[in-house]
Amino acid sequence: MDFMYILSSAFETAIGPIAAIYALAAIGLNLHFGYTGLLNFGQVGFMLVGAYGVAVSVTTFGLPLWAGFAVSVACAVVLALLLGIPTLRLRADYLSICTIAVAEVARLLYRASFAQEVTGGVYGLQRFAGDFYDANPFPPGDYGVGDISFSARDLWLMTVLWGLVALACLVMWLLIHSPWGRVIKGIREDEEAVRSLGKNVFVYKMQSLVLGGVFGALAGAMIAINQQTITPDQFMPQVTFYLWAMLLLGGAGRTLGPVLGAVVMWFLLTVFDELLRSLSSTGILPFLQGSDVGALRHAMVGLTLLLLIVYRPQGIIGNRKEMLVNVK
Repeated sequence: MDFMYILSSAFETAIGPIAAIYALAAIGLNLHFGYTGLLNFGQVGFMLVGAYGVAVSVTTFGLPLWAGFAVSVACAVVLALLLGIPTLRLRADYLSICTIAVAEVARLLYRASFAQEVTGGVYGLQRFAGDFYDANPFPPGDYGVGDISFSARDLWLMTVLWGLVALACLVMWLLIHSPWGRVIKGIREDEEAVRSLGKNVFVYKMQSLVLGGVFGALAGAMIAINQQTITPDQFMPQVTFYLWAMLLLGGAGRTLGPVLGAVVMWFLLTVFDELLRSLSSTGILPFLQGSDVGALRHAMVGLTLLLLIVYRPQGIIGNRKEMLVNVK
């Protein structure tokens, strides 16, 4: 069993494009739940409209890629308004049900046959990221240190993605340490007290929902760029629960919590995946089939998260007080 190969593969995944995409989406979820106290179980809906904002703009309407990103952001704002206006006055449990329902309705609408001319229906869309990769400044080849290496394509994608993550973290830090951020955290801790001070709680919640949704939409747009093909069924509800696991693993209510959670989560998933496959191929676990590895690795990561919840419920770098607030 090659432990160095397992660790290098896990490290590549932990700092690779997919981890950065999930970190960006989890930053938006952190604003919703970690700072504002909104139980959003539909973050994948923002990722869906963000991905299709780019894909439809470029493929169906022939717009340039930069315009596609602008459309993605606009779609996230529209979805946040449609979702938030009727639901943000609801209690936390009702809000969570509404958000997951809206995300599922959006997925079904995008895959419906009547929308096929625009969205591609169940077949989705492809070949819309050419302009992004044409701008790649890195010469063809492999880049890395030791057993850890990335292609020029992945390195360009990682540069852009981790740059977006760093920018999102900076924006979040500045916002949370501003008067606006103090109001947002006040809403999380005691909504009625904030309202008694004359603040319009609904408007602040809406602003939080819009901004967090924009981060999710940018993550969805980058998923589309990474894969260069997109279908509605890639945005199932379990994607949101991956984001929740990453957020709680890293620590809610912390600027770097969702980033650390995404990195650690993908590291663990890859370690368990490669370890189980090695044990199966060497005959140590002969009963383990290749098709079982995916489910078993998630079970092992779930056990790790369970132990974390028992012994450190605030997450790796979280503050226990952040998990004791009475979300509304």
